[in-house]
Amino acid sequence: MPGNTFGSLFRITTFGESHGAGIGVVIDGCPSGIEIDESLIQADLDKRRPGQSAIVTQRKEPDQFEIKSGVFGGITTGMPILIYIANKDAKSKDYGHIRDQYRPSHADYTYAEKYGIRDYRGGGRSSARETAARVAAGAIAKMLCKKKGIDTFAYVSQVGNLKLDSPYTEIDRNAIESNPVRCPDTHMAEKMEALIRTVRKEGDTIGGVVTGVITGVPVGLGEPVFDKLHADLGKAMLSINACKGFEYGSGFEGVKMRGSKHNDQLIRHEGKVITQTNYSGGIQGGISNGMDIYFNAAFKPVATLMQDQRSLDADGNEVIVQGKGRHDPCVVPRAVAIVEAMAAIVMADHMLRHTLPGGFTG
Repeated sequence: MPGNTFGSLFRITTFGESHGAGIGVVIDGCPSGIEIDESLIQADLDKRRPGQSAIVTQRKEPDQFEIKSGVFGGITTGMPILIYIANKDAKSKDYGHIRDQYRPSHADYTYAEKYGIRDYRGGGRSSARETAARVAAGAIAKMLCKKKGIDTFAYVSQVGNLKLDSPYTEIDRNAIESNPVRCPDTHMAEKMEALIRTVRKEGDTIGGVVTGVITGVPVGLGEPVFDKLHADLGKAMLSINACKGFEYGSGFEGVKMRGSKHNDQLIRHEGKVITQTNYSGGIQGGISNGMDIYFNAAFKPVATLMQDQRSLDADGNEVIVQGKGRHDPCVVPRAVAIVEAMAAIVMADHMLRHTLPGGFTG
């Protein structure tokens, strides 16, 4: 099974399954001399951790990590970094009833057809449990990017039809963690939480949008053909479980504009070249232009419902799949940490690919 590695120079390879002994990540290409703050890694894992509030899955995983290699005395050595997270609260018996049944819109059927075998316990490798490893790696990528002033953050901007209309430039970043939804608008967050609770009581699920923002980006990251910066960001986001759409800058709304309004005019401000507007989302020709990068990642409703659904079993017989286990009624509150992590990993990779004076440790 290939496809477990992401990145070019800053590369991550994740391993493990939802109901196995644990999950983890090997980070290859991280430069030496980066100070590692383990409390920041744990803080990011806690943002993704299950069981953190009443509106997410109640699986109780502490997600406490161990760094097995690549760090000595709190400093990276330049060697591969291995981070391991043990699974503590797997309840495989919750999935015994679907051993031979295919859940609608899950990877059950495709995995069985492709590999001839599938781990039905929580989806195995296809489970979003794998993303905890990405978040741990992303925390280290953030520390790497911080050396050059690059900062990444994300927040929930939409749940169902409830949409935050304020642009990222007008939100209070400090308010993101003030509520379990991770929406920076308190009033909208209350509405979103109420909707998620209602959907959960109905045994149903709902989707939403996570907005990501990257600031402090230098000019010149990305390549103009196949390795465009926005293309790598798109791949990173679409590799996250349940992500169904990606847009950056003006995105799909840009099609409503004329070029005369959409073009970002270059101006000089305080001795620095910037654009008067930023419909480009900080990227032009696949290369960063020094402006903020902002994007949206759309997440579908979770496929597992606490309702009966019609499907087929491994023999092609019609069956009724019963909803059991512990699942999120909406993934976006926990997906915020994953979006941040994957964005940071892309930026760290491109920073290493782009030679800058002084390098990362300068």
